[in-house]
Amino acid sequence: MIHNDVLRSIRYLMKVNDSTLAEIIRLAKYEVTPAEVSAFLKREDENGYRECGDRVMAHFLNGLVLYKRGVDPRRPAQPIEIPVTNNITLKKLRVAFQLKDSDIVALVEKNGLRVSKAELGAFFRRPDHRNYRECGDQFLRNMLKGMATSGPTP
Repeated sequence: MIHNDVLRSIRYLMKVNDSTLAEIIRLAKYEVTPAEVSAFLKREDENGYRECGDRVMAHFLNGLVLYKRGVDPRRPAQPIEIPVTNNITLKKLRVAFQLKDSDIVALVEKNGLRVSKAELGAFFRRPDHRNYRECGDQFLRNMLKGMATSGPTP
């Protein structure tokens, strides 16, 4: 899924402004201005649109986990995972919003997509595992849409 679309979806889901999104990214030790965030949130056909790259998205997802779960000074910062795939995005959202497998299954079923817990587990495996499965755009989009309608927010 395009990083800009994920960023827009999460902003809508959390009901936060551009400054808050910039703060979330800064939590992961990456400097970005609210104006840059605003450019990431624009549609491709709008003036001032800027593509959200892997580096910004990786810092945003790590910052989102810190924003939602809190900073633990005893633990080292999580490493930045690049490139940011749908599987990584799904993992970070699961951690940030403290979602269980059954929660994710219910969220995607709201939009008519069926997935078993075994299929879901394949998304969270290491890429070199024999049962690893890539998370498709449709699955991630349906999960974000399910989250927006059910409301796990700040």
